[in-house]
Amino acid sequence: MKIDLNCDLGESFGAYTIGKDDEMMNYVTSVNIACGFHAGDPLVMKQTVTNAMKHGLKMGAHPGLPDIQGFGRRMMDISPDEAYAFIQYQIGALYAFVKAQGGNLSHVKPHGALYNMAAKDYKLAKSIAEAVYDLDPTLTLFGLSQSQLTKAGDEIGLHVAHEVFADRSYQSDGSLTPRSLPNAVLHDADEVEKQVLRMVEKQEVMSIEGKIVPIKADTVCLHGDNEAALSLAKRLFEKVR
Repeated sequence: MKIDLNCDLGESFGAYTIGKDDEMMNYVTSVNIACGFHAGDPLVMKQTVTNAMKHGLKMGAHPGLPDIQGFGRRMMDISPDEAYAFIQYQIGALYAFVKAQGGNLSHVKPHGALYNMAAKDYKLAKSIAEAVYDLDPTLTLFGLSQSQLTKAGDEIGLHVAHEVFADRSYQSDGSLTPRSLPNAVLHDADEVEKQVLRMVEKQEVMSIEGKIVPIKADTVCLHGDNEAALSLAKRLFEKVR
């Protein structure tokens, strides 16, 4: 059993360090690199690309809402045109560092609130998919499994990766439990491993309300800012790689 393991990295900013990027790169196959709107800065972006290339990892842009203070996790009322521009601007910024170092950009995965908004809002999802396609139709679009974002990507002709989350609980409609609610993030390693194996092997997940929800699992997200992220990554890498 082999499946792509991805992680959101490059989210440090200036003097502030977030996550254990160097260590996490040993236990994932794809990295989603922050592009400066919700986290990251030019130097962090450059260094993250350098490290990802040394590890032979697939590199993707991780564009978010322009909200560093809220880490891109707060909802914003944006138009489809704004979303289109936000996405292309951020992909372009990361692409510059990837291109300059002789690498290839593999995919795009929206971040945080933008990701969750696009999972339910088809117009927003379509504008994101169009922004990616118009820039480079060979890029893969990561989206929440069976969401409006993956639907929009499919319809426009992008290669789509249905994403599932190792350490997040699910609602019965297949969406992630909002971080503002209890038990949104899973901390027990045994519980996380059980959920991942079920999603990968059975293509289903148990919702927080106790309902079995059918899903597709092309790639599994590991959050690098989870306090037990490194040990969890090692454990899952041995199971699914």
